[in-house]
Amino acid sequence: MRSRPGWYLLALTALAAACSDATAPDPGQITELPRALTSSERSIISASNVFGLDLVARVVAADTRANVVLSPLSASMALGMTLNGANAATFDAMRDPLGFGGLTREEINTSYRGLIDLLTDLDPRVRFEIANAIWAREGFPFHQAFFDAVSAAFDARAESRDFDDPATVAAINAWVDEHTDGLIDEIVDSLDPSLVMLLVNAIYFDGAWTTQFDPADTRVRPFTRADGSTVDVDMMSLTDVEVRTGGGPNYGAIEIPYGGEAFSMVIVLPDPGTSASDVMATLDSGAWDALTAGLARRELDLIELPKFTLTYDAYLNDALQAMGMDAAFRPGADFTRMSPRGDELCISFVRQKTFIEVDERGTRAAAVTAVGIGVVSFSGFVVDRPFLFAIRERLSGTILFMGLVGDPTAEDPGPEPLDSDCG
Repeated sequence: MRSRPGWYLLALTALAAACSDATAPDPGQITELPRALTSSERSIISASNVFGLDLVARVVAADTRANVVLSPLSASMALGMTLNGANAATFDAMRDPLGFGGLTREEINTSYRGLIDLLTDLDPRVRFEIANAIWAREGFPFHQAFFDAVSAAFDARAESRDFDDPATVAAINAWVDEHTDGLIDEIVDSLDPSLVMLLVNAIYFDGAWTTQFDPADTRVRPFTRADGSTVDVDMMSLTDVEVRTGGGPNYGAIEIPYGGEAFSMVIVLPDPGTSASDVMATLDSGAWDALTAGLARRELDLIELPKFTLTYDAYLNDALQAMGMDAAFRPGADFTRMSPRGDELCISFVRQKTFIEVDERGTRAAAVTAVGIGVVSFSGFVVDRPFLFAIRERLSGTILFMGLVGDPTAEDPGPEPLDSDCG
């Protein structure tokens, strides 16, 4: 795999949960789930991890930017909502890459519902929120049963709006801003005329480290990029701390917990001479399970971690199609459970925006994933780039005016001064 500049942080939430009263002032360490997971929930958690690791690896391999930050959970939920509208071969083409092979539509929905409730109520000292919404083009026919199923399983609001009205874009982005606590202020800048539905998931995380870093101990230190160059960063430090550590054949790992330790950040640090992208390529679900199972408590003399704030914005079409969802993105897709005209629909785009901020107190992070559903047979003609025009008398063919428009807003400055040979 091609060596990439920069570094990659895989921050995943580790499942554990509170058995103490959520109203207690100090819930202490969370060591077990408040209830046993159902077999379907265990399957969907495992499936989500398989899907997420594959998705992240593919995006990291293809993206030349220095930093990649994704939320597999947000992508899974946005596509999970969309899955309710897919039928027949399109349903299978989406279900299998999501890792849900063998589960029925009802089992998948029930498990998503249980997972949302479990994660958002897990740790009273960590704020974790999940929100889902659907915007549908006013006047386009959709099945009410589709909206009912998604609302029940994902607690999603559904609203019909005029997609040609700029106020609809403003409303969608206002919802995104609200449900990410202002960390992400928009997910769309316009709605294409062929678009008939937008399914959006937003997640927000705010957790303080169980043992916080002291700002007085933060120092400027060099950070070495993949190409060997260095950049100065604010490096936080902890001394004499007990955490869970482990590693693999060419990397070390550390897990730093938040709050009551239900959630944590797992940091994978490649050995010198090994690229982060190469490690990511080998980190499939089996390797990830082995890594997390091998983490053990150990007293460390020192932990140093850079402060950072990162944003990321990417279309996930290519990665998802390569994972096996290609049929859902092309003409011939079957979304007849979504609309009586579902044989005319396909996924136009899957876009995700993320934000993460890590400092001495803890971590704030947000992600928004939007799935756009478009009409395959759309026959519009959108003049949104330079064009030629002509005004003619049609019967005789006489051209009256003709021109090129490169900027409809530009004003004519007038001609350049003329230097005439006639004097």
